[in-house]
Amino acid sequence: MNEERLMDIEMKIAFQEKTIKELNEVIYEQQQEIERLGAICELVLKRTREFSNFVPGSDGPADEKPPHY
Repeated sequence: MNEERLMDIEMKIAFQEKTIKELNEVIYEQQQEIERLGAICELVLKRTREFSNFVPGSDGPADEKPPHY
């Protein structure tokens, strides 16, 4: 194998390794963001359920029995 071709292959491998490292970092950051957004969604759902108990005209909790007359 000639020297020029070997250098070309080494440069391509170095570039691919750099690209893979950068992609791994992006994937890690995206996973962190997904987890953060999931936690926010859970909190919003929890608070929405809690606040629905205080809104006039809402049905209230699903397990609450209706008043008897």
